[in-house]
Amino acid sequence: MQENIVFHDPRRAPFEIFGLYNPGSDDGVYRRLPDEVAKSVSSGVASLYLNTAGGRIRFATDSETIIIRAKTAERVPMHHCTPLMEGGFDIYLDGEGASRFLGSFKFDTRSSVDYEASLRLGAGMKQLTLNMPLYGSVTGLSIGLSEGAVLTAHAPYRHPVPIVFYGSSITQGACASRPGLCYQAYISRRFDCDYINLGFSGNARGEESIARYMAELKMSAFVSDYDHNAPDTRHLKDTHNRLYRIIRDSHPDIPYFMISRPDFNFDSREDIERRAIIMESYLDAYRSGDNNVWFIDGSAFFSFDARGECTIDGCHPTDLGFYRMAEVIGDAISNVLFSQDPFL
Repeated sequence: MQENIVFHDPRRAPFEIFGLYNPGSDDGVYRRLPDEVAKSVSSGVASLYLNTAGGRIRFATDSETIIIRAKTAERVPMHHCTPLMEGGFDIYLDGEGASRFLGSFKFDTRSSVDYEASLRLGAGMKQLTLNMPLYGSVTGLSIGLSEGAVLTAHAPYRHPVPIVFYGSSITQGACASRPGLCYQAYISRRFDCDYINLGFSGNARGEESIARYMAELKMSAFVSDYDHNAPDTRHLKDTHNRLYRIIRDSHPDIPYFMISRPDFNFDSREDIERRAIIMESYLDAYRSGDNNVWFIDGSAFFSFDARGECTIDGCHPTDLGFYRMAEVIGDAISNVLFSQDPFL
């Protein structure tokens, strides 16, 4: 006997959407920035802000089945990325201090603009986090659950004030195999904390307009990870400390993390110069009396054992690479931000 399914709008309670800007808007389009902000930064950011990187839908249900009906913008497939990372969803079971992967939603890549996909969840009440595509743009979404199933709000995040991550394609999530494997998602599950992913592939250049927008956000910490997108060392030097000062003026007390690129080449003069610029930016802040600014050396992310397995193309991390990034960045965040949490 076929199960009866009732479809719900995830923009309405008891569903909660995290990591996106104004997700309850009536147009049904999911975005990471206001339209006017994205267009004011650059044409590149304007082409990427509708990608739902970091978007999460949280809810609780005893439904044994879940179906998603997704409308996504047409995409040009990237040779080094999976269709699931670009336009798909995955889901986690949360609770008891840990989250467990339940599955990903399989769809036909030949007709992936609009699709329907289902997953068996099993019996019992479940608290769930549905991760949205990292590079796809979602223009419509419905969530189908068993008719008569209980549907309630997910328990709140233990740490509800988000960490803001700003940076490159690596920050956005290329090339995790699925949405829940970008490094911020690992960190979020580890500490049960909210986050905002403002990674803009190839287009995070520390512009003043995006800096001033981010400075207005409510945040518990800020992570600056845009080394890769600064077009040259002069640009990085001219913008890196300016970004810090703009954020710090609005958030004088939060931890501020400066990260250098993960695919560091010890034989590259440019890589060495870029890391030195970021280190000097950190030292300038520290010498000025800021005791809550931190430098994270990206060369430490991919340890020498299996270093080659940490990227897919010498630059963008594999799932292993993202896991190692999450370990190092997560440890730094934990030591500074969550050190007083008795449950960690």
